[in-house]
Amino acid sequence: MLAENNIVIIGGGFAGTTLAQTLEKLLPMTHRLILVSDESYTTFNPMLAEVVGASVFPEHVIVPIRQMLRRTQFIMGTVQDVNYAQGKLSCTTLAGLREIPFDHLVFAFGTRANLDLVPGMAEHALPLKLVGDALFIRNRVLRQLARMELESDLVLRRRLGHFIVVGGGFSGVEVAGELADYLCSIRRFYPRVKREELAVTLLHDTGQLLPELPASLGLAAARHMTARGIRLRLGTRAARFEADTVVLADGETIEGATVICTVGIRPNPLVTTLERNLALATLRGRIETNPDMSVRGMPGLWAIGDCARVANAATDEDSLPTAQFAVAQARQLAHNLAGHLEQRESKPFSYQSKGAMASIGHMKGVAQVYGFSFSGLPAWLAWRAVYLMRMPTLGRKLRLWAEWSWSMFFPTDITHLRFTRTSEADELPRETLPPHRPHAPDASATPIAAPDLSGIPRALHATPAPTLTGDHHA
Repeated sequence: MLAENNIVIIGGGFAGTTLAQTLEKLLPMTHRLILVSDESYTTFNPMLAEVVGASVFPEHVIVPIRQMLRRTQFIMGTVQDVNYAQGKLSCTTLAGLREIPFDHLVFAFGTRANLDLVPGMAEHALPLKLVGDALFIRNRVLRQLARMELESDLVLRRRLGHFIVVGGGFSGVEVAGELADYLCSIRRFYPRVKREELAVTLLHDTGQLLPELPASLGLAAARHMTARGIRLRLGTRAARFEADTVVLADGETIEGATVICTVGIRPNPLVTTLERNLALATLRGRIETNPDMSVRGMPGLWAIGDCARVANAATDEDSLPTAQFAVAQARQLAHNLAGHLEQRESKPFSYQSKGAMASIGHMKGVAQVYGFSFSGLPAWLAWRAVYLMRMPTLGRKLRLWAEWSWSMFFPTDITHLRFTRTSEADELPRETLPPHRPHAPDASATPIAAPDLSGIPRALHATPAPTLTGDHHA
C-alpha cells in the first residue's frame, strides 16, 4: 500500500466516524482516508439500556461503518503497534498482519470497561459497555425468571428476582429504569412469578443521581424511579462483589443474583503500547494533546474522543468524555487537518455543551437543553428525538422509529437468543447460570422486601413502593 497523503484514523466510534465523514467533504481526492476499527460497526452506547429492556433490538443501536463512509477505506482490524519514525502502523486484519503507512495518524479508539475497579467485579458483575453486554444482560433476566418458575425455595426465588445496578450516572439510571419496565411488562408470560418477588435496586456512592445534571433533575429522576418501585441506595458504595451478594463499604450485604455495573473505565490497551514504544505523554490513561488536538511533541499525530485529554477553550477545562464532545472534537479536527495541509494555522478546540438528557424508563426522562431543565414525558420525547436524528441514513431512522412505535402497542419481546449452530444442537446448553449458594440467614443482610430511601430527601419518602410498578409497553 503506497503512501499518498494517507490520513489514518484508529477507532470507529462517534469520534472516528464523524472525523472521516467530515474529511470526505473537506479534502480533495488526492488524499487517502483510512479508518481502522476492531468492529465493523459503531455502537450508539446511550441506547444500550433500551436493548436490555427490549425496547429495541440490538441491530437498531449499531450502524455498519461501511454504510457511513463514501470514499474512506475501512479496515476491520486491531492495531498492534505504531512506528512513528517510519510512518507505519501494524494491524492484525482478516488477512493477517498488515502494515499501513500514514502521513497523519488520528487516535480515536475510546476506552474499555474497568472490571478490576472493585474486588469481585470481574467474576460476579455484568458490565454494560458493548452491545454484546446488553444482549447478555437481557438473556440473563429472561433466564432468571424462567428459573424462578422452577424453584420452590422462597428465599432463592427472591434472590433470583433481585437485580442490582451499581452506578447512578446516565447509564445506571437508564438501565435501572428500563429493567423495571421490562420486568413489569414480561411478568405476564411467567405466571408463577409474583410481582413482589421482583425488585430493582440502584446503588450510587454520592447523594445525587445524575451528578452531571442540576440537582433538581437528580431529584426528579429519583421521584420517577421510586414511583416505579426502584429502590435507591444513595451515598452507598460497593466494597466487594461475591456470588449473589454485594458487600457495602460499611459491611452491610445486599443479596441479588444479578449485578450490573455501569461504573469504571480503563484505557484501551493500545495506550500502554504507545506509552512504551513512543514515550507518548498521557494523564490517567488519556493521551495529552495541544489545544488544537495534536499530540504533544509528535507532529502528524492527533487524538480525540475518550482516549484523549483535550482542553476546551470555551470553559478552560478538560472536555467531558461524552459522545457530544467527541463529535464536536472530530468536526473541529477535520477543519484543523484540512487547514494544516493547506499551510493554514489550526484552531484550539472550543465548544459549549448543548446540554444533557437521560431516559429513566418508558415515557419518563430528565433533560437540560441550552440551560433549560425539564422532566417527564417532554424530556423522554426529546431524548428519543435527539437519538433518532443522530442515527445515520434515512432507512435506519425509519427502522428505529417503527420499532419504537411498535413497542408502544404490542407486548415486549421475550426471545432468548442463543445462536446455537447445527453442530451444537445436541450438546448441553453452553450458557449456564452461576450456581447459587444455599441460603444462610445473615443478620447483616438487607431484606429484599424492604426498600431503602435514605439517600432521598424526606419529601420523597411519603409513598414507598415495595414492588415494581413500571410502565407497561402494551
